[in-house]
Amino acid sequence: MIKPKVGRVFLATCVGSFFILILYFQNISRSASEQISGQNSFPVKSGRSPLQTLQENDQLEKSAVQATLQGRRELLEETCQTHTHKRRVLGPEDLRHLIVDDKHKLLYCYVPKVACTNWKRVMMVLTGEGRYREPLAIPANVAHVAGNLRSLSEYSTAEINKRLRTYLKFVFVREPFERLVSAYRNKFTRSYNTAFHKRYGTKIIRRHRADPQAEALEKGNDVSFEEFVYYLVDPQTQREEPFNEHWERVHSLCHPCLIRYDVVGKYETLAQDSRYILKLADAEGEVKFPATSKSTRTTGDMAAKFFDNISPFYQKKLFNLYRMDFLLFNYSVPAYLKLR
Repeated sequence: MIKPKVGRVFLATCVGSFFILILYFQNISRSASEQISGQNSFPVKSGRSPLQTLQENDQLEKSAVQATLQGRRELLEETCQTHTHKRRVLGPEDLRHLIVDDKHKLLYCYVPKVACTNWKRVMMVLTGEGRYREPLAIPANVAHVAGNLRSLSEYSTAEINKRLRTYLKFVFVREPFERLVSAYRNKFTRSYNTAFHKRYGTKIIRRHRADPQAEALEKGNDVSFEEFVYYLVDPQTQREEPFNEHWERVHSLCHPCLIRYDVVGKYETLAQDSRYILKLADAEGEVKFPATSKSTRTTGDMAAKFFDNISPFYQKKLFNLYRMDFLLFNYSVPAYLKLR
């Protein structure tokens, strides 16, 4: 198939609760409907979709979980209206974190360090047509192979719009600085993450360490949290390239002010929120969300210790960098910060 050349991409309008993306193509060899014909090789489950079930449940007397999730959704919408004044273009790159399950009509925006490995495993079971049955039997590295799950960015414009309008869209979030410390611990303090040490550690040391040793410049395997913070708040960092997804802000990965998420799950209530989503999808009999180990989890107390050596000046700069995630998802300013 000849790939169409893209002329212009822009955000056209807002209809109901979703945004329409319009792409003008030149030299289209086949119509959108013809391009899509081979994309759904399995039947969609019969009965109500998860989104319809959610909307119907909202009209009934709500459980505590439903009320909590509705409150998060409403707060997110209010915060977006208050703090977002410019509507920008959504392109294919903006949609690559949205994983599609056509069988159950789900769209999941994955956020690294927020149980995304287990959610990807669950999505592989749901979309695998029987190839996978137990999430934890899927190795973590296999769950992160791009080709094992479909991204919304792979679909035609018409199919993107259709899914944004009719599928249940969900995202899981986490207290921003706990997530950040978790990313630092995983990527810079584990000996096996040599790719991150080479890719980012050497750059951080070269730029933010006075008189670095030759070995540190070569290996990049002893980056301190303080140096990592300097790297994040350095304006040069984002001028050079976007943040890595492991420390990129959730609002930049999943665009919650442009894509209306139906369920905002939280890491702090991971088990109950995950069960609720699977129940909406009528998938409880197919897969159970894996129980997570708490032994190595980054907690608020642990995060506080990492900030002991960060000066109030850099604490404030870092908080301003992640401020929108705190606001959008209703996380309080950590008590350990010295912002005044």
